[in-house]
Amino acid sequence: MKNYTKRRYKIMPTNYFIILLLLSIGFHFVLPIEKIIESPYIYFGVPFILFGIIMNIWTDRLFKKNKINVKPNKIPTSLIISGPFRISRHPMYLGMAFFLFGIAILLGSIITFIFPIIFIILMELTFIPLEEKNLELTFGKKYLDYKKKVRRWI
Repeated sequence: MKNYTKRRYKIMPTNYFIILLLLSIGFHFVLPIEKIIESPYIYFGVPFILFGIIMNIWTDRLFKKNKINVKPNKIPTSLIISGPFRISRHPMYLGMAFFLFGIAILLGSIITFIFPIIFIILMELTFIPLEEKNLELTFGKKYLDYKKKVRRWI
């Protein structure tokens, strides 16, 4: 019998993303510490933001097309290895992290760069281990082969 790990999360990855995004913007204005990126270089954040948006929309459409639940605490029903999953095993988290980095660049203050790092650490410690364990239990060798070919983030 497969021993799946199920957890009830009160805060989902998207909630962490929104909270950290708001904190990043808030801290920029309340506690800017030091501005390390000035105009026009702040606009280098825009491609990061666009990449993040594209990754999340693309991944979400794949999940909907294949009728897969995106909640990380659910048992996986399908293994998608095409589209954005050729770039990253966790393209939605990657997209959110890129968006947060893009905002940090756009705002330009050093304090804002803490929040994408916090997001990555939270995903690494909270959601990714559970998801990957359940994918291994469900898809076995197929997932392990995929895992060897595609990096976790990028």
